[in-house]
Amino acid sequence: MTRRPIGIIVNGVTGRMGYRQHLVRSLLAIREQGGVALPDGTRIWPEPVLVGRNEAKLREVATRHGLTEWTTDLSAALARDDVEIYFDSQVTQQREKAIRQAIEAGKHVYTEKPLAEETDAALDLARVADAAGIRTGVVQDKLFLPGLRKLKRLVDGGFFGRILSVRGEFGYWVFEGDWQPAQRPSWNYRAEDGGGIVVDMFPHWHYVLEELFGPVRAVSAVIATHIPERVDEAGRGYPATADDAAYGTFELAGGIVAQLNSSWCVRVNRDELVEFQVDGTEGSAVAGLRNCKVQHRAVTPKPVWNPDLPATENFRDQWTAVPDNEEFDNGFKVQWEAFLRHVVAGEPFRWDFLAGARGVQLAELGLRSAREGRRVEVPELRR
Repeated sequence: MTRRPIGIIVNGVTGRMGYRQHLVRSLLAIREQGGVALPDGTRIWPEPVLVGRNEAKLREVATRHGLTEWTTDLSAALARDDVEIYFDSQVTQQREKAIRQAIEAGKHVYTEKPLAEETDAALDLARVADAAGIRTGVVQDKLFLPGLRKLKRLVDGGFFGRILSVRGEFGYWVFEGDWQPAQRPSWNYRAEDGGGIVVDMFPHWHYVLEELFGPVRAVSAVIATHIPERVDEAGRGYPATADDAAYGTFELAGGIVAQLNSSWCVRVNRDELVEFQVDGTEGSAVAGLRNCKVQHRAVTPKPVWNPDLPATENFRDQWTAVPDNEEFDNGFKVQWEAFLRHVVAGEPFRWDFLAGARGVQLAELGLRSAREGRRVEVPELRR
């Protein structure tokens, strides 16, 4: 076995997503399995270089996992010849500047979303990266979730016939931080720090809708800041200036209508934290993070509306589970493996900066729709 080491800067590794999903469950998990196998028998071997602003936290993370390469100096890390990839999971406001610095250093770039705060900036990053001849990628993890992969299998197999609509519910109650600590960072609720559920979730909804059902042609959105005051990690109260709920309608190619609710102010009464119901002429499906169930046209019951009598049917029991039929690995890890093969072996990877820019565009237009109280068309982005 030939090992092909590849240095990877992991910037933002002390944050929740950077540490848990990208370092531990992706890069270190890839090392534990012996690397990423290529057809010629070579194994791609990630060599993480941890980067962040807090020296004590970086040292603690590195020590915990037996890693020796870490620094608070991004420029010094980018100057290293043994580093080929820059990965960014910082707060959004810090991302664009760091990515430009990585592009100037000639590094391939993989990043959390959103790619930038504004569409023009995201599109410019795509153009600058293309001009520099580097490979780019944006995390689109939900495409690799078991539930959505089963849903994609149904779409590809023609199960639905003509798809009519998509309805999605995402969210949970994020505690205000006073009598129970919040389970999300406080910056998420400050617009001035790049927070807001639209900029967080609409890029997700963009790639889910586009990859499974078709391009988004128009958006209508209503947003809200339901909880106006919260308490931060230090116990200090602060005004919540960012939206914490968004109610969106998305018009897709082919006449499909998608309605997606996103909220950090909702108590969960569903099987999973996110669920999508897809209805078509031949059948329907409900997919979550892991599970997917279906009801075909031929076995659809005939409910009758009668509010004067209690329901005698258990509607949930009238659906059939879609089998796994394969092993599902961690979605972040699967996309990391694909990006590493893209960089080292040139394998196709379509989730590039232009795809990321389209997600930023949908968030920007969703905010415009809410601000102006109208439907907004989504123009096609080009390099």
